[in-house]
Amino acid sequence: MTARPRDEGRVMILSLLYVVLALLLVTAVASATSIHLERKALLALADGAALAAATALDEEAYYARTGGEEPLMLTDASVAAAVERHVAATAADDLEGLAITRAVAIDGRTAEVTLAAVARPPLITWVTAPWSDGIRLEVTTRARAG
Repeated sequence: MTARPRDEGRVMILSLLYVVLALLLVTAVASATSIHLERKALLALADGAALAAATALDEEAYYARTGGEEPLMLTDASVAAAVERHVAATAADDLEGLAITRAVAIDGRTAEVTLAAVARPPLITWVTAPWSDGIRLEVTTRARAG
């Protein structure tokens, strides 16, 4: 009668491989979640900046108007200035490379704001190494003056 091969130890190797695979999966999911949360923070900042720009009318000109005049319009300069003020006042420190890409008045009543930033994965492994230099995020939002 021949001896059966011993299977001891093979389960340990398989278990270790599953643990390594699970850790890599957790790393990838945690990094993707971090990037998504940074994009949401950038979008919230852009929304606030667009809202501030849409309400950035020249107060003196507004109160100097008479009843029959044309409604006041947003200008590229007023939108850009309002966006810069809002971003400087409320920008989060965790948004690396934050830049105002575009801040314009589209039709005189709508402010369009585009912000860009760089997000870096928090956990660098061989799975996330291609993105270790960061991922460029860019969001665009609009707000219309009432």
